[in-house]
Amino acid sequence: MSVNKVILLGNVGQNPNVKTFQDGGKVANFTLATTKRGFTLKNGTKVPDQTEWHNICATGGLAKVCEGYVTKGDRLYIEGELRTRSYEDKSKIKHYITEIVVTSLELLTPKGNAQQSQQAPQTQDASPF
Repeated sequence: MSVNKVILLGNVGQNPNVKTFQDGGKVANFTLATTKRGFTLKNGTKVPDQTEWHNICATGGLAKVCEGYVTKGDRLYIEGELRTRSYEDKSKIKHYITEIVVTSLELLTPKGNAQQSQQAPQTQDASPF
């Protein structure tokens, strides 16, 4: 048995680049940033934030959702699979790309508050009422 599952919670780095195929299928590609917050050690040494950039690939219906609703700066929860592919450039040099192929996606930025959420994080009350 094996498992290939990735869970990410981060911010979209660029508007999705959506391609439509002749058969009507779609694929959306964009980047997602996840940041591990910095901290200060007891001796006063500051450890800075560490941001990782992930290549995201959504197909089919999820690509349509990305095309219509996802924009730069949005906060997303993504579940997917890790996939590595390769290609040769014009100089015959082989390049490898590792990306997350989306299987599930949740939009966490309310569309009316997109600009506001980029400026300051909002806190949520733990009470459901």
